[in-house]
Amino acid sequence: MSDSHYFDEIVNIIERLRAPDGCPWDRKQTLETLRTPITEEAYELADAITKGNINDIKEEAGDLLLQVVFVAQLAKERGDFEIKDVVRAICDKLIRRHPHVFGNVDAKDSDEVLKNWEKIKAEERKEKHESLSILAGVPDGLPPLLKANRIQGKAAHVGFDWPKGSPAPLFAKLDEEINELKEAANENDPKHLADELGDVLFMTVNLARRLGVDPDAALNGVCEKFKRRFEFMEQSARNENKNLSDYTLEELDKFWNEAKTHEQKF
Repeated sequence: MSDSHYFDEIVNIIERLRAPDGCPWDRKQTLETLRTPITEEAYELADAITKGNINDIKEEAGDLLLQVVFVAQLAKERGDFEIKDVVRAICDKLIRRHPHVFGNVDAKDSDEVLKNWEKIKAEERKEKHESLSILAGVPDGLPPLLKANRIQGKAAHVGFDWPKGSPAPLFAKLDEEINELKEAANENDPKHLADELGDVLFMTVNLARRLGVDPDAALNGVCEKFKRRFEFMEQSARNENKNLSDYTLEELDKFWNEAKTHEQKF
């Protein structure tokens, strides 16, 4: 089959699976049951990209594409839309939101592109009689860390951001938030404590943006590092025919430092 027909092939396969004599499992699926698989496949693709395995990236990209085609097939059966409408809509959107490429608008850098993008989106929301807030497009279901980054980024697109240049003011603000958290920790008010901890986390995301670090990727990297070191500790305990719970905290700290030293050798 020619390259130009590959997309038609996956559309035809999904349609066949959903046919009366198709796959019982696929026939049971609804838009609601696809919510979890869509989320899982997106995370699996992101994880493959983080690990840098090209074959895994290719496979996971296909799995995510499958979910999009599946959604379009379900919508087609309901008479709502079909895959060609999905493709047409995104093509139109890309052209409309890139007037500096497909039109006569000038954009000297990526910051100006993003500002124009938000203006165009605001016009689209106005035409649809939707909320005019630039934050309206941030999904409620986003994981909080991603949501914080997305909210701050959108606000920055219209100029509501820390001044460019030195990150010193952001470090100072983070110190301020940490001090407020310390004060809240001495109170017997769980709600206040949670609020102050939230401020620290939110400010940390702000600092990450200024430093050009993806906070989600950074936190994920630390989680993976912790897992590696903890598994080294577990193996060290097994080498002595023991469990980690058999050791004192001081002995566990020793294992942890050995894990760090072992990691630095590679």
